[in-house]
Amino acid sequence: MKIRDFGVEMWMAKYENDALYNIAETCVASITVDELLAIAGMKDEAFEKIGKMKMTYGAIEGSMELRSEICKLYKHVETENVTVTHGTIGANALVYDVLVEPNDHVISVLPTYQQHYSIPESLGAKVDILPLRWENGFLPDIDELKSLIKPNTKMISINNPNNPTGAVMGLDLLNEIVEVAKSVDAYVLCDEVYRGLDHVEGFTPSIVDLYDKGISTASLSKTFSLAGLRIGWVVALKDVIVMANKRRDYNIISCGMIDDYLATIALKNKDTILTRSLSIVRTNIEILNKWVNESKHVEYIRPKGGTTAFLKYSRDIKSEELCQDIFEKAGVMLVPGTALDMEGYLRVGYANSSEVLIEGLKRLGEYFDRYWA
Repeated sequence: MKIRDFGVEMWMAKYENDALYNIAETCVASITVDELLAIAGMKDEAFEKIGKMKMTYGAIEGSMELRSEICKLYKHVETENVTVTHGTIGANALVYDVLVEPNDHVISVLPTYQQHYSIPESLGAKVDILPLRWENGFLPDIDELKSLIKPNTKMISINNPNNPTGAVMGLDLLNEIVEVAKSVDAYVLCDEVYRGLDHVEGFTPSIVDLYDKGISTASLSKTFSLAGLRIGWVVALKDVIVMANKRRDYNIISCGMIDDYLATIALKNKDTILTRSLSIVRTNIEILNKWVNESKHVEYIRPKGGTTAFLKYSRDIKSEELCQDIFEKAGVMLVPGTALDMEGYLRVGYANSSEVLIEGLKRLGEYFDRYWA
């Protein structure tokens, strides 16, 4: 199987360990195990239980307790509709591996996480891109979606809130996408890894609560500040989950018992964690917004959710070249638009520590003032 290099992940791996100011990070500032257990008020109890665990495979599809907590993030979901994976990246890959076959037709928005078009392509599907345009606030055009639909469309792939633009699809728009999918009995896969981070409302509607062939993928990585647990999930129709659980024998087997246990604790205390996460993104988006509004060299459409923003810059220079120069001269890490197949933009992540964001933006501004004056 041939597949394209994963642009954004290769870029992150190359630069994130050496950056003085990493404002490319997409997770809400990560919490420690101590902080998680302090939130739950069970530090001694948890470490004692972990100490007594036998390091077997544990529950292959995820413990019943964890899957029960995941169900509470949705309106009409039972444990039979959930399987636990290695992060959202594992969830997405599993869904495509199970459902997409050669000669199927898949529609994916762009920009988005590269999995959503590169994996279907690698499986032999015909992939059409639904562009998210600046003039539409980076939201999909329903008429354009309708023009791409074919009788053999197997899946429409979206993510909400969107990475990298921070655009949020509301209930009405999601329902319009559902109606288009229904016209050809297609699945709608919604990567909801940033769900819970709508800057006003918190949780956006989930596709699985709107459509029987809706599929939600998500994890604890972004919204819940626990990327190190590597716990994600697929929520879908029972028959899709049955197929996924058969396929996982080849590539996942089970997730770690300790990860499963700590993930359950996190979701039992989700309200406290979500309050923290929303406080961080709501504070930091104001910092970023002020900086962008004062800049002569970049502009953006203010994100309405998630942790990332897409900055359009004013000069005719390749984004990768620009990011490398900024990294070398200012010590600031950003992601070039080319890593997301969108030239002319820079992705910034604003949900890490406010101190890093403030200093990183300060140095970025000094770079522009010095070299683009």
